[in-house]
Amino acid sequence: MKYIYILISVLILTSCGSGLNLETEASKMDYSFLALGDSYTIGESVPENERWPVQLAAQLNERGLKVAPPKIIAKTGWTTRNLIDGINTEINVQRDFDLVSICIGVNNQYQGKSINEYETELREIFRKAINHSKNLEKGVFAVSIPDYGVTPFGQARAEEIRAQINEFNDVFRSVAEDFNVAFYNITPISREAKNNSSLIAGDGLHPSGLMYKEWVALIVEDFKIKLSEN
Repeated sequence: MKYIYILISVLILTSCGSGLNLETEASKMDYSFLALGDSYTIGESVPENERWPVQLAAQLNERGLKVAPPKIIAKTGWTTRNLIDGINTEINVQRDFDLVSICIGVNNQYQGKSINEYETELREIFRKAINHSKNLEKGVFAVSIPDYGVTPFGQARAEEIRAQINEFNDVFRSVAEDFNVAFYNITPISREAKNNSSLIAGDGLHPSGLMYKEWVALIVEDFKIKLSEN
């Protein structure tokens, strides 16, 4: 029995030590990252390390910037209203991040939500994002809505989807400009999937890790400069 107590004590100490090590490692990171969105941000149908926010953090780390793994508030199927509720639920106290990304709207379009409702709720998301940014609007960036009409899932309605995605992105860009937030247009990259199936995940709808890598390539150098200046 004496040996059992000793063994348990050792395991507890080891476990506590591991927790301390994890906290110590996290404290060594210089920058934090909050990613807000839907299936595109959570990386539906790709491994965790291929999600674009995770790839962006990894690319920044390779460039000598210590960016912590992103906190992701996103779920497949989320509209702007769902994202607002998610932010309210998961960040219930003031918490500031060095980077805050927004990529939302495809489910508003898919579910036939009005574009006026989208704009109203999007503005609320931008206000929340800026509120959780250490550098206010300078630390926030928007990533446009991809065009899923080029995928096997959407090809039957390709032209209709393209036109509606363009409308939603026009609003998205306009709101970003109103808040003086950087807007990255990845929609042309998403349309390359029409002739390159390797850019589509196995579910026939969402981007592959390879496409997300192309998104990151569009963003990473700007944020290397921005973070280095802070």
